[in-house]
Amino acid sequence: MAGTRGELSLERARSPSAQSPFRRRAARFFQHRLAVASGLVLLALCVAAACGPWVAEMLGTDGVTADLFNRLAPASENHPLGTDEAGRDVLVRLLYGGRISLAVALITAVITAVIGAAIGLVAGYFGGPLDSLLMRVTDGVIALPLLPLLIVLAAVDLTKLGLSAEAASGDNVSLYRIVIIIALVGWTTVARLVRAEALSLRRRDFVRAAVAQGAGPIRILFVHILPNCASPLVVATTLSVGNIILFESVLSFLGLGIQPPTPSWGNMLTNAQDIIWDNPLLAVWPGTMIFATVIAFNFLGDGLQDALDPKALGDR
Repeated sequence: MAGTRGELSLERARSPSAQSPFRRRAARFFQHRLAVASGLVLLALCVAAACGPWVAEMLGTDGVTADLFNRLAPASENHPLGTDEAGRDVLVRLLYGGRISLAVALITAVITAVIGAAIGLVAGYFGGPLDSLLMRVTDGVIALPLLPLLIVLAAVDLTKLGLSAEAASGDNVSLYRIVIIIALVGWTTVARLVRAEALSLRRRDFVRAAVAQGAGPIRILFVHILPNCASPLVVATTLSVGNIILFESVLSFLGLGIQPPTPSWGNMLTNAQDIIWDNPLLAVWPGTMIFATVIAFNFLGDGLQDALDPKALGDR
């Protein structure tokens, strides 16, 4: 009898309902093979980009200095992927370009998540006229033609906004401008998702209990509602990274994004378009990096959505 009870206790401990929520969600995520593979691909890309300076030092190049006597050189021991139209090492520029493109995507995704979460929480919790006003602003931003708007904003002369000519032509100005421009228009999806979750959560018993105990709106928003909005917030932020990389690449391709000599995958495509028939690999390498990164982030977002879904089996 004691043995039977022990076996039953062991089976209950091993059952999904007895596991912690984190373990159940982790198990569901690792069952999503494409998401796991995508996470490994993104990890490899981040590690490779972080090793860019080391690779450049090992190859004896900086990826920026032109060497016109070594233009369009084929792959060799000193240049594993060859050189571009200015004699710069393609591998080093890909790694440095990955640092820029991934940094822009991740920083912008975090900023859009913060802006969208703040607007969604305030709109969903307080409701009424404030909710209507914030959602009409959100609808207005969504209705704007996104790519033409980004092009117009990227083409604005910063000196007309009060910046000095020296500050407007700084090395990192184009990077900051891209981050700010995309963040200003990319928060709408997060805001709508968080608002919908907040509308549901504010009617829950635990929120009403907190109000009855005298908790203020700030505490309720950040202690009770925001943690319960984490699932849609994480998923939306992850899925937005791929779109941000595409926007940055398009703007850089059009000459309105990251400015040379700083490499990014988008401006590498721009530099390759004039000689694409003579050396198509110069366009293939950055295009492949953009494609692989966007697809990987999308699959990772799908896996997180399945893992964090509160309605999933065994998570009730």
